[in-house]
Amino acid sequence: MSPRISADRLLADLDALAAFGGRPDGGVDRVAGSAADLAARDWLASRIEDAGCLAWRDGIGNVFGRHPGGTGPWLLTGSHTDSVPGGGRLDGAYGVIAALEVLRTLREAGHPAALTLEIVSFWDEEGASPASDGGLVGSTAFCAGDHISDIAAFVELHIEQGPRMEAAGLELGVVEGIVGIDRHTVTLTGETNHAGTTPMHGRADAARAAAQVLVQVREIAAAADPGMVANVGCVEVLPGAPNVIPGQARLVVEFRAATPAALETAAAGLRAHAALVAEEENCVALVEPLSSKPRSRFDPALCDLLEKVCKRLGAPFERMVSFAGHDAGVLSRHAPTAMVFVPSLAGVSHAPAEHTPDWQLTQGCQALLETVVSLAHREGESQ
Repeated sequence: MSPRISADRLLADLDALAAFGGRPDGGVDRVAGSAADLAARDWLASRIEDAGCLAWRDGIGNVFGRHPGGTGPWLLTGSHTDSVPGGGRLDGAYGVIAALEVLRTLREAGHPAALTLEIVSFWDEEGASPASDGGLVGSTAFCAGDHISDIAAFVELHIEQGPRMEAAGLELGVVEGIVGIDRHTVTLTGETNHAGTTPMHGRADAARAAAQVLVQVREIAAAADPGMVANVGCVEVLPGAPNVIPGQARLVVEFRAATPAALETAAAGLRAHAALVAEEENCVALVEPLSSKPRSRFDPALCDLLEKVCKRLGAPFERMVSFAGHDAGVLSRHAPTAMVFVPSLAGVSHAPAEHTPDWQLTQGCQALLETVVSLAHREGESQ
């Protein structure tokens, strides 16, 4: 029988961490490198030491903890404690505090799994600072260093950050991977002219053409893959004066999907529709790739083990993919990796209203402990 985590201690530490950069509306401002972020990392290191464990940091700022008598290869678990501005109190933070609770629970119980467990809070996962290198900084640096060779597996516990689990009545999610993310710049070029003296039928209005591309993005995504999500979050109209017909307009279109084929189909659909609209509006369309993050596929055997843990706990669960990026996506290219999700109330995340009921946070933490124990047993049998 596995030890039971302390729900009171888990929840108290989540409250304590939320005070660093805490806002009156219940959210947090703990952008990587801020005073609140650095203070939170100091606090985390002290909590690791209070549990009788070793705490240290690497050159980039990742915070680690392990049993003082432990030895590798290590099962690594954790997440990140930095936030977006005005973010929620659980995103990333939950996975770190749950990892701490699992480590100290196993150590207090004298369980052998504690000896091969290492926990981590990665530096700058969010990339919210203007000085950031785009996010996932700590995990990327970690995987480029020597210590990655000592990692037997990585498991990240996280809130879902979406509405799918709550809508389906799920309590746990076995995450099999992270979707690929492709971004495209769409540039429509028409002719700048006087907005008052140019007849409507004689215009080459780049903004009008861009608007028709924008409103079709959802249909382009649905045709490529019903499960795909898409977004247009950047729109620029030039020259940007109310009495000048726009001669150029730019959009940044983002597609997220579980398969490369769906992303390719969406990109082809975007190019075709932009060309059609441009012809109708007497404009020229140019669709260019802006960035591409390939999908991450997690370790099948590790996902199978997580499924067994969910069944043993009797919690409703499903296998799924994550539509948000995580440190686990970086680790998956270097070590066997998987993730566990708990639901997010109303699918809200990156906002002060981000919330998961206490009992689900507790159950997710216990699922992480059961996973650590099962993995330690599996690794012991293989040696």
